[in-house]
Amino acid sequence: MNLRPMLAFCVLVLGLSGCAKESPKLVAELNHGAAIRGNLPANPLAWKVITSAVDQSKQTMETLYGNDAAAGYARTHAEAQYPAGSVLSLVTWKQGEDSRWFGARTPQAVQSVEFVTVEAGAEGKPAYLYEEYLGAPLEKTLEVRSAAPAERAQYLLSQRASVLP
Repeated sequence: MNLRPMLAFCVLVLGLSGCAKESPKLVAELNHGAAIRGNLPANPLAWKVITSAVDQSKQTMETLYGNDAAAGYARTHAEAQYPAGSVLSLVTWKQGEDSRWFGARTPQAVQSVEFVTVEAGAEGKPAYLYEEYLGAPLEKTLEVRSAAPAERAQYLLSQRASVLP
């Protein structure tokens, strides 16, 4: 039995199958719509994530970020007595449909960015600065400096850190 024709046929089949049209590759996309634009005191996206939440009724998602001092404190303490130098920032996005994953939701336009800065106050007690940024691009709409955290600042300070692996 002559194996040459069979070998030639196998080589031809393998060669032709290699010439098949290449399937299209999925190109990665950045979510530019979720970018933070505006004149903020810091870029919270460069900080560490403390916790996150989704509000289905408002169709929003939010992430609480902290600078090194705030994140370190949040991950080791349950109470909201952050040391001076801690800065927390809550970024809230509107949710939208993910075009690549059925049923998934992704952050879209930024709705607000809030900051709480813990400062050294009188007599060694903490002082708090709360700032709110709204609009596109984000602009400061509220600033409250006080010896005790205002209601919204207290809410941010009271958020417990997510357990991360």
